[in-house]
Amino acid sequence: GRLFMEETGGQRINRVRVRQAEATGAAQAAVACPFCATMFQEGISSQELQGALGSADIAVLVARSMGLDFELPAAASV
Repeated sequence: GRLFMEETGGQRINRVRVRQAEATGAAQAAVACPFCATMFQEGISSQELQGALGSADIAVLVARSMGLDFELPAAASV
């Protein structure tokens, strides 16, 4: 949540989450909602981690693990 809530003071949560994901050594993190994907991508961009860390929609990962292959529309890419 917190979609309409302004953060005051402290660290931005998306940047904290990106640092946590980076610390795991994973190349990609699964996200469950469009808002989370947007926040995570902003965190990656703001810390200049493009190419080192990415995100993927968990539904896409599950579908691909089941052998389903499809292309997401450009506007829906995560």
